[in-house]
Parts: sequence; structure tokens; C-alpha cells
Amino acid sequence: MESFDIINRENAEYIDQLYQEYQRDPRSVPPQWQAFFAGFDAGANRGATPGGTQGDPPPKKGLLTTGVHDLVHSYRELGHFVSRLDPLGHDRPSHALLNLSEFGLSTADLDKKAYAGGFVGPYDGTLRDLVDKLRLTYSGTMGIEMMDIPDKEQREWLINRIEPTHNQPQLSDDEAEAILFQLLAAEEFERFLHTRYVGQKRFSLEGGDALVPMLNSLIEDGVKLGVEEVVMGMAHRGRLNILAHVMNKPYETILSEFEGTIKADTDEGDGDVKYHLGYSSDRPSLTGKSVHLLLAPNPSHLELVNPVEQGIVRAKQTLIGDKDRNRVVPITMHGDAAFTGQGIVQETLGLSEMPGYRTGGTIHIIINNQIGFTATPKQTRFTPYPTDIAKSIQAPIFHVNGDDPEACVHAAKLAIEFREKFKVDVMIDLWCYRRHGHNETDEPGFTQPLMYKEIAQHRTTADFYAERLVREGRISQKAIDEMKQVVLERLVSAQERAKEMKPRPRHISLGPAWKGFSKAGKDWSAQTSVPREILRQVIDAATTAPADFTPHSKITRVLNQRKQMMETGKGVDWGCAEMLAMGSLLLEKHWVRLTGQDVERGTFSHRHAILYDYNTGKRYVPLAHLSPDQGHIIITNTMLSELAVLGFEYGYSLADPSTLVMWEAQFGDFVNGAQPIIDQFLAPGESKWQLMSGLVLLLPHGYEGQGPEHSNAYVERWLSLSADENIQVITPTTPAQYFHALRRQINRKFRKPLVVFSPKSMLRYEPSFSTIEEFTSSSFQNVIDDPRVEGRAGEAAGSDRDKVRRVLLCTGKVFYTIDAARQKEPTNEIAAIRVEQLYPFPQQQLLEIIEEYPRAEEIAWVQEESQNRGAWTFMEPRLRAIFPDKLITYFGRDASSSPAVGSSKTHQTEEKDLVASALAISPRSVPAHAVPATSTSRAVSD
Repeated sequence: MESFDIINRENAEYIDQLYQEYQRDPRSVPPQWQAFFAGFDAGANRGATPGGTQGDPPPKKGLLTTGVHDLVHSYRELGHFVSRLDPLGHDRPSHALLNLSEFGLSTADLDKKAYAGGFVGPYDGTLRDLVDKLRLTYSGTMGIEMMDIPDKEQREWLINRIEPTHNQPQLSDDEAEAILFQLLAAEEFERFLHTRYVGQKRFSLEGGDALVPMLNSLIEDGVKLGVEEVVMGMAHRGRLNILAHVMNKPYETILSEFEGTIKADTDEGDGDVKYHLGYSSDRPSLTGKSVHLLLAPNPSHLELVNPVEQGIVRAKQTLIGDKDRNRVVPITMHGDAAFTGQGIVQETLGLSEMPGYRTGGTIHIIINNQIGFTATPKQTRFTPYPTDIAKSIQAPIFHVNGDDPEACVHAAKLAIEFREKFKVDVMIDLWCYRRHGHNETDEPGFTQPLMYKEIAQHRTTADFYAERLVREGRISQKAIDEMKQVVLERLVSAQERAKEMKPRPRHISLGPAWKGFSKAGKDWSAQTSVPREILRQVIDAATTAPADFTPHSKITRVLNQRKQMMETGKGVDWGCAEMLAMGSLLLEKHWVRLTGQDVERGTFSHRHAILYDYNTGKRYVPLAHLSPDQGHIIITNTMLSELAVLGFEYGYSLADPSTLVMWEAQFGDFVNGAQPIIDQFLAPGESKWQLMSGLVLLLPHGYEGQGPEHSNAYVERWLSLSADENIQVITPTTPAQYFHALRRQINRKFRKPLVVFSPKSMLRYEPSFSTIEEFTSSSFQNVIDDPRVEGRAGEAAGSDRDKVRRVLLCTGKVFYTIDAARQKEPTNEIAAIRVEQLYPFPQQQLLEIIEEYPRAEEIAWVQEESQNRGAWTFMEPRLRAIFPDKLITYFGRDASSSPAVGSSKTHQTEEKDLVASALAISPRSVPAHAVPATSTSRAVSD
């Protein structure tokens, strides 16, 4: 054996490092050091750690010590692998790394007196009983994974919470009776629906019934710890049961949805199926305090609700000043196959500890049916557990057998206590089964005949638990029968009421923040102009850094240029306009939240909302220093996710209508990654679930010859989603228009999502810049008339408007390409009008402007996108409808399967051709690069 030179001072640091490694994992250091540190811990009677537990006396002479520390550590680490988790009985009986021989022990040692090895729980002093107690603690109907947690305090808390009681629930008879009643209610509810509404889908909870008492325990114990609101997200399985027995949605309301007596209201939109709907309620707790519950709506996209729920929670925490994040708690329920298969889960877990996204930890419950539709676990994941992906955030994991409801409640108590103390995510892996097929009309025996033969013979959780309580003398069979009768009578009575009632779909209440808001009427205008002195206040503060702060020299020039814009009242660029919009809202005490990839600087180096000291790296947010009583501003770069981040921001906007919530795609085409959120939540949200959102999406868009990837933000896709006045789609062509559009989002008493096709090259294109007067005495214009056409129709013979024969309608950057060509080769027979708002379609404004061109015979749509993209397919039928007597034509690129060409030269040729055709001039008259291309590497001074 290597000698221990512990006297040499030069080795002290090395020994301390080894000891720290030993505390994290005794087996990570050589055997001789394990023995030394074990003796050192015991002799010093050190505090509770995985290697030496509080109160553990030094080993007495003759006690068995060899391998005991490793034995205890191994059960803490691996005991879950031999736990009794599967209700169907397919558990692993043993694990090679838990064999006594692994620790230098044998069965001959079992009756010897043994050192505790750091185990906190009581035992009779023998190795046999120590092993028995370790198995009881870590390998019963609940297994725990905690040794991946790097935080010493969290590990010690778990050890000291579970080992003294051998991880056994400590429930009173009253608590046990309450659990049984919940199980019976859940079971009878499903049976009632199954027999009374044959063939109707409900996605039953049967097999996972223990979820009901588990959730109720989380809520009740949470209230005792200070929880005031619980926000839940889940897919469709078991949703109706949770609505009834956790959310307290009345039976008769649920049953009326089966009866078909629910009264539709065309003003409330299209709605959704009953097992997708959300619900909110104020539920009295056993403490007498009320807790607000919200179950967020969710489409069939299973895990899609995850980030939406997180955004709602974050906003609610912010609104009530829950800085410690212990008053509003998220609980998310997952399917086992979806948890491992859908990337949004991992993206949302990744958000959980990010600045601007923390919610103080989520309780995750995986409803582990051990099957995904028709696929087995081996077909849907390669890991032993679905929760293995959660190890990326070092969350504690409680695996629990769904047929042991007391263990399920015990896991819930541990989870909420841990979450409230440490403010981190917790995982509960609820092992259960699915009694029916994917839905109640599906035949699971086609693909899992053996499994479903077992399930058919398997008694229910309520049966098992009732039998156990009777056997233990904790309840009588008569009392159980009476419970069943009470539940059945309530259901029968509710069904009779459901047949007669005509309820309307109940809206979800997202709290008092929405007081004073209403659905949009006919008037969508808003007062958005701002006095010059307010704009000056914003500019002065936002362009001034502290005296001890040194900005980058190029940024100093940007700040000075913005000051000059205010002084001259001219040349206000896009970055300055955005700063003025946000700053003016902040001074009006509104909050502003801007997130996305690289939003602090801006992808095109145009924003610089956050400054960094060139010498120290210190961070400074100019817009946070406008006034002592201003609104709060959050500007943060996000992880490289679109799906989860956009879902989070959408959820935030649902809960807080008074904050301007903006998400910017790094390039417009990146929004592709978030399409499910757009399709399932943002576009139809008000129609499906009567939830308004004021979320702003900034999507850089423009064809500049830089290839197909970053040209197109898919205008056509957004317009295909536009109906029922659900969203606003705009392409502003001036900074002032952008300014008014952002302010318009807040200064109205209703909310609609706003999609902004924002500029890239135009960010520094001077002809697009605005004057200060456009900010102080104007508002957003849905349509902008041609500024180069003088006079009004009929004012005088031969006015410019009387000469126009072709009216070009366009949107975005292509207007400036057209305008540059007109300046080179003027024509008085063609006018160019900008449609700034594509949806809601500005029909009246278009009609009024076109009427000013009485001799116009042709209305032409001009776009830089391919014919099958852009706005043409949206505009064509509308233009033909409102101008039936005029020729409707198209100028643009041919249809293409790719968004844009890869060659800059080909791009320029195409652009010259389409503009020349629209203006009836030679392509040689169209300037090359009329609007210069931009790039992410463009210097600030360019």
C-alpha cells in the first residue's frame, strides 16, 4: 500500500481536493484513500454527508466496516434499479453492482454487527438489517435518483428526509381514507363515462388513477408552504378526470359536453374538443386558504404546452412581485414516450435556469404508461427511464409505483418540499399502465396482446388500496361501499342536470391583469404619437452612459448620431425609432420585454440596447435609466431555440397584457423552428380558447441576393393563417411606422398578436428614415400613397393623378427599388402605393386612395418574392373583388420551390427584370443594388 505522507504541507492541497472528491463519490478515489477518509470522517464525527452522517458514532472495535460505506453509497445511487415500480410486475430482481461481493462482503457477514456507513436510518446493528433497511428505503415501491445532483446541500436534504423513516409514508387514517375516496371517484368517473357515452373519446386516466391524489397532495402541501397559485400543463390523457377531481370543474358541465347541450356562441370562435380545453378555478384548501388553479389549454401536440405554461408562470410571478418564486408554482404532466421523443421538452428544460426564464422550478410528473400509442419503450427511447434526459439539469427523480397510492402521495410531498426549498425542477416518474387503447375505441391487443392480457386481469389501484386498508383495519368494507355510492349518485344526478342545462363554454381567467380589456371591435386605431419633449427625454437618457463607463468607440458614434437625429429632427433610423417606442412606453410605466437570439446588440448590429464597458465588460442598460418611476425593461439574449422560447413568450403575453412582449427571430426564416406554436397557439388561440395575446414577432425579411436561407420570413404562410381578425401582419417601410405599430400594441383595450416583417438592408438605408414630426403628429398608416404624385384628382386639368394609368401596389423593401428606378427614368403614368398592413386587409383605405387615380386602368401587385410566395396569392382574389372593372396583374419572380436563388448576380438580374416590367422601362434603367445588402458582419460605422 502506498504510504500516506500527510505531514508534508505541500500535499495539503492535494489531500483536500481528494477529500472533496471523496465526499461527492467515495468510489472516485483510490481504495486506500477511501479507507483513510472513512476513518477520518468517523473519528471526527462529521456532519451529514453521503460519506459521513450526522450523529454517526465512530465504529466500535469489532464492528464490520469493510465495504459498508460503498454499500450504502451504492444503494443511494443504484437502489432504484431493483425497486418494485411496475404495477404489472416486470421489475428487475437484482443488480450486479449491489451484490455483497462487490463490497468485499458475503452472506457469512450478514449477522455480524456492522458500522452504519453513513446511513441515517435506524437498524438493529447487523449487516442483514442494514441491507434490509437500505432496500426498504431505496428499493421499495419508490426509487430515488439523487446522486447525479452536484449540490451537496440538496443531496443531504434528501438523505436526511428519507432515511430516518426508511422512505415510508407517514399518513394518518383520515389521510388514507381521503386518498381512497379520490381513487374511487376517479375510477367511477371513468367507468361512468365508458358505459354512458359508449364510443366517445375521453382518453381515460385508468391505470394512472394515482395521479389524482398525487396532484391534490402537491396542491394541499404547497398551500401549507405558501403557494397561492398553481399553473398546470398536460396533454389529453386523464385531462377530464383532472378537471373534475383536481380543478373542481362541475360534473354537469363536463357531462354537458358529452350530451352535446353546451351552447355554442359564434362570437366566441370555434372552440376545441373537451379534452383540449383549459380551465381555472379558485379552490379552497384544507387550511382554509384559497388557491388559484389554472390548467392551460393544449392541442394534440402533447408537450407543446410546456413553454407556454412556463411563460404564464413567469408573468404571474412578476405581476405579484413573487421574487422568491414560491407563490406561483408550475406542475407539468407528461407522457413517457412524448417526454423523451419531443424536442420541446429538452428545450424547455434548458430554459429553466436561464436569465429571464426561471420560474423557481417545475414539478414534472411523467405518466409512465409504458407504451406510446402502439409503441413499446424500446421503440421510443434507448434509456432505462424516460426521465434520464432530465439529468441534464441535475433534478432529483422519484420513480414510484402507481399501484401504491401512499408512495405516490409521499413522492408528491417530497417533491413540493424540495421545490419550495431549493427552487429547482423535480421529476416524478409515475409508473402505471393504460387500461384501454390510445383512445377508448382503439384495440391495443393488435400490437401488445401479452401486455393487454395482463392488464385485463389486473385489478384497479382503488381495489388494491381498499383491500389493504381493510386488511390493516383502517377502514371498513361498509364505508368503502358507501363511498362508491356517494360518487355514483353524484354522477347520475349531474347527468340529469347536464341534459337540461345550456351552459356556455367557460373562459379561462388569467387573473386581474386582464381587467378592463375586451374583444376587439371595429375601431383598431390608437393614439400613438408622442410629444417631442418626451422623445428628447428618452434620447438624452438612452444615449448617455455613466461617467465611469467606457463604451466601444463605434457605439459611441452610434449614440452621438442618435442625439443628432433628435437635434436636427431628421434621419431617424430604425434602431433609434425602436428605442423611442420602447422608451416612451417605459415612461408611461408600461413594461417591455424583448427576447431572442442576439437581441441585445441586434443581429445586424443596429440595436445596441445593452452596452458593455470596453475595459471592464460591465453591463449597462440605458433604457433602464430614463426615470425613477419608469416601467421595467427586460432585454435578453436567449438560447438557440425558437420553439420553446416563442412558446414561453406567448405564454407570458397571455398572463400580462400590459407588457410589450417582443420576440425577434435572428433571421425571418428561423421562425420555421417555432411553427407548431404558431399553428396551434398563436394564430387560433382566441378562436379556440378565447385567450388574447399581444405578442409581437419581429421577423427580418428581404431579398438581397444572399441566398435562400435568410431571405424569406414566409409572408404567404402567415397570410394563410390569417382569418377572423386573429393576427396583424405588417411590413413597415419607415422607422416611424414601426414606432407607431409597437406603441399601438399597448395603447388599445384589446390584444392581437403582431407579426412584423422587419427590415435588414433598410436598417441603414437613408431614404427610408423618418423625421421627428412623423413621431409627434402621426399614427400608423395601413396604406401609404405615392409621395411623388402631386395634387388631388380633379383639382386641376392635367394633374399628376389624372395621368396615372397603372397603380403599383407593393409592400416592404421593393418600394425603394421601384422608387430608385423611377428617379433614374421618371414616368408620370405609374404610381406606387405601399400596403403597410396586409392583415387585417385594409380594404377601405385602399379604395379611398385608388379613387384618387380616376383614370387608372390597371392595378398591379409587385413583390420581390416568388409568385407562389409573398402576398400575391392573398392579394389577388381581394383585389379582383374590390376592383372588378380594372385589370389585375402581377410583377415578380416566377414560382419556385426554393425561397430565393443562391447567386447574387442572378438575384440582381431577376430584380432588374421585375422592376423594369412593372415600370415599363428598360432593365438597364434599374440601378444595381438600389437598396444595399446588409450582413451580420457589417461594421457599425457603415
